[in-house]
Amino acid sequence: MKLNYNLFKIESNNVAPKKGRILIAEPFLPGSYFNRSIIFMVEHNEQGTVGFILNKKVDFEIDEFYREFPGFEGDICLGGPVNIDALYYIHNMGTQIPNSIHITGNLYWGGDFEVLKELINTGRAGKNNVRFFLGYSGWDKEQLSDELTEDSWLVSDIPPSLVLDTSPQLWKQMVRKQGGKYILWENFPENPGMN
Repeated sequence: MKLNYNLFKIESNNVAPKKGRILIAEPFLPGSYFNRSIIFMVEHNEQGTVGFILNKKVDFEIDEFYREFPGFEGDICLGGPVNIDALYYIHNMGTQIPNSIHITGNLYWGGDFEVLKELINTGRAGKNNVRFFLGYSGWDKEQLSDELTEDSWLVSDIPPSLVLDTSPQLWKQMVRKQGGKYILWENFPENPGMN
């Protein structure tokens, strides 16, 4: 039986990358960071793109990594391969956290970390309000365009509520939402040679 490789060709759906959208990795994108990942773009302009992987949780919670959040039960994700020794965050607390960068809807990136710390430690912010990441994903100028041409990523919108959700099935959920041939991606084995 001959495999139809058009199954993995990403058809243009006229959805361009922009701040507040996601990149859905094609099923066989090599590398442990991006394999079956969903990346939320927090910046996209002529200088490049910055985003965070939403579906790669690490095996410890934020209070184990950062001791100044005692008892805070929020997950922490691997945001990408760049600057993995730094902590980043996306939240829905808007201007309560000064210097936050608006992304889309009620979602913001970064801001005054001391204010965030106070909101968490006084119980005014919980795991439904903030998501933490170690490192980030980044592309220079035309790098993302080149990868899109190579069918590495499918660009899509995402409901803002899912950005703060820590569902481990997010990649499958977003692939299913694309419909058509992409539905077949979700059940394709990660390593077809091992089947």
